[in-house]
Amino acid sequence: GMGVSTVTAARILKGQLQHGQGEESLLEMDKFPFVALAKTYNTNAQVPDSAGTATAYLCGVKANEGTLGVSAGVTRDHCNTTKGQEVTSILRWAKEAGKAVGIVTTTRVTHATPSAAYAHSANRDWYSDGEMPPDALEGGCKDIARQLVENIPEIEVILGGGRKYMYPKNVSDVEYPHEEKHRGTRLDGRNLIQAWQEAKPRGKVAEYVWHRRGLLALNLSHVDFLLGESLHPRKGNKGGCKAGRRRAMPGSAGGRIDHGHHEGKAKQALHEAVELDRAIGLATRLTSTQDTLSVVTADHSHVFTFGGYTPRGNPIFG
Repeated sequence: GMGVSTVTAARILKGQLQHGQGEESLLEMDKFPFVALAKTYNTNAQVPDSAGTATAYLCGVKANEGTLGVSAGVTRDHCNTTKGQEVTSILRWAKEAGKAVGIVTTTRVTHATPSAAYAHSANRDWYSDGEMPPDALEGGCKDIARQLVENIPEIEVILGGGRKYMYPKNVSDVEYPHEEKHRGTRLDGRNLIQAWQEAKPRGKVAEYVWHRRGLLALNLSHVDFLLGESLHPRKGNKGGCKAGRRRAMPGSAGGRIDHGHHEGKAKQALHEAVELDRAIGLATRLTSTQDTLSVVTADHSHVFTFGGYTPRGNPIFG
């Protein structure tokens, strides 16, 4: 959801949050040496969705709307078209090159955009086997949460939301035990958190956390693998994944710019974009351009605009 108009409005908001007029502000990505435009269309849609477009920019292959990590030979919902059409992502290429890899998001880890990094699915909504139709299960297709654990088993860092897809059906949530909507959804009875830990090589430390306190308590120099899953970050908040405010994972990944725009909430979308900017700034400070390439991109734009003959410094939400 981060198109040109969103970036422009976020730049102004960033400056106004720092008590400036706004237009003179610079986003962290504005300081990068190169800028480009990318076409991430879906092969069968005039307006694309996140699954096919994430496949485009993470795997380099255009795909049909609603499909993940597969070529355009796969028809949405048709499990039997998947075999042999799987495409691999930059996450797998980096892993095979001996690099440490990670997925950090303010959406569910199994959501369309992050899951294109590791999953191959004829439907972006097959989060657990509880969301899959009988013919897909009988056809041998795997749900996205299971693929997170099994496809590329040595992802060093996974942080995001959506833990209910990792637990057996009706298992109470650790944080909200009395809320039915947060209970586990898996029909196969598996605890994928446990499966994730058990799959790690002997002698390696794999830690699972589900809140900020647990994450901050870890001695990261003694952790080889980290899985952190909150609930789906809540709607209606202005910022990114601020742990104190949302009780989710600290740090920001700007994954919900799109969600704000879908609901027509400019405030949510633009504050999320400013949070993404903070994350980019942090990544820039922690790395060196001598050995690190940082790419900031979006899977698609959104129908968002601002206009009128407003004076410079006019509040962006005015």
